Amino acid sequence: MTYVVTDNCIRCKYTDCVEVCPVDCFHEGPNFLAIDPEECIDCSLCVPECPINAIYAEDDLPADQLHFLELNKELAAQWPVLTEKKDAPADADQWDGVSNKLQYLER
Repeated sequence: MTYVVTDNCIRCKYTDCVEVCPVDCFHEGPNFLAIDPEECIDCSLCVPECPINAIYAEDDLPADQLHFLELNKELAAQWPVLTEKKDAPADADQWDGVSNKLQYLER
């Protein structure tokens, strides 16, 4: 099993989660983070660190977020690994809780 970054991370991109990851499985895109399912060891340390509740265990993904499992895999293969916390975008709080943000995902 793996953990999955979902829709709410888009345009929020808080990086608190990357500092606790023991295997460096987070990958950074322009406005989203992705978890490499091949590297994730299912430790769950990232879940409580996410201030916007955007990370789910694969088995707990809401039905409308299932496509993010494949999207994380695809994007993690393309984007660089992120191991240190960075500042969130200035408008991150405004995007927290906005639904259906996939249209804003920058690749």
